[in-house]
Amino acid sequence: MNSGDDKMNKKVLVFGGGTGMSCLLKGLKQFPVDITAVVSVCDDGGSTGILRDEFDILAVGDIRKVLVALSQTESSVEELLNHRFNSNGTLNKHTVGNILLTAATEMGGSVQQGIELLGKVLNLCGRVMPVTESNVTLVAEMEDGSFVEGEHFITESIKKIKRVFYKETPIINDGLLEAIEQADLIVFSMGSLYTSILPCIICEEIKNKIDEVDAPIIYACNLFTQPGETEKFKVSDHLKVINSYLGKRKIDVVIANSGRIDEKLAYKYLTTEQKDPVILDRVESKKNVKKIIADDLVKIDDGVFRHDCLKLGFLIFSQILENDKK
Repeated sequence: MNSGDDKMNKKVLVFGGGTGMSCLLKGLKQFPVDITAVVSVCDDGGSTGILRDEFDILAVGDIRKVLVALSQTESSVEELLNHRFNSNGTLNKHTVGNILLTAATEMGGSVQQGIELLGKVLNLCGRVMPVTESNVTLVAEMEDGSFVEGEHFITESIKKIKRVFYKETPIINDGLLEAIEQADLIVFSMGSLYTSILPCIICEEIKNKIDEVDAPIIYACNLFTQPGETEKFKVSDHLKVINSYLGKRKIDVVIANSGRIDEKLAYKYLTTEQKDPVILDRVESKKNVKKIIADDLVKIDDGVFRHDCLKLGFLIFSQILENDKK
């Protein structure tokens, strides 16, 4: 478990959002590192979208998932925060954690203060920051020249995405820029490429600050493609897109799955969710990254493919140890 004086631990800054980032953090927190999780906040669907409209606050859903992932409370508390109401009333579709985070934000006066307030209750193993305190709208320009506004509309669109950007100019917290400056390692987590990962680096201030630091950059690649975002993408395609949004600095290391994926279950994913395994194309990937770490990262949980969180955390931590030897 993460223990000891955090001042002696290496500082790992993780960018992302959603289930992918939560999985990565659950594994990484088992190792002696000082984690700062930077969460994208442009989700506008489901419970999060309703709360955004009603309270004019940032998207709280991904923040909730990350708080739960970094918490050191009992599993029953995790289940409570992720509990989603099913009723015919106003609480329908809302999760307990989203409502608590909204309340903490109102009490604290900002999302960051709300995170810190709820974080004390959850006994967090690390820090959590929104990528911006601005209530931003994600916009995608499609290959046909049309524009789609809103994360869930972008995800649902069948058109191919050309680029994403914010409708508004986001305000970046000085604390986040300082965290980038102090980072010993920067990690882009697996997750929705265009709606979770890229929203963290389309902010010019963040991209420019990353250019100023020497911390190695790691990308943990997805196991499967995502409909509406990354159809037919291989590992190299993910690398090319992320690198195109970065500035002078590019990804140094990619962690990708090389393990066997059960064919029957993969076919089920294809027919029911239109998802394909992300293929590691080593030759093309090597053109876009300095180092490839390939390992069997597949874990099946209740018939669902997941990353092996602990193994992924170990692979990231091992890079810290390797960098110390240089």
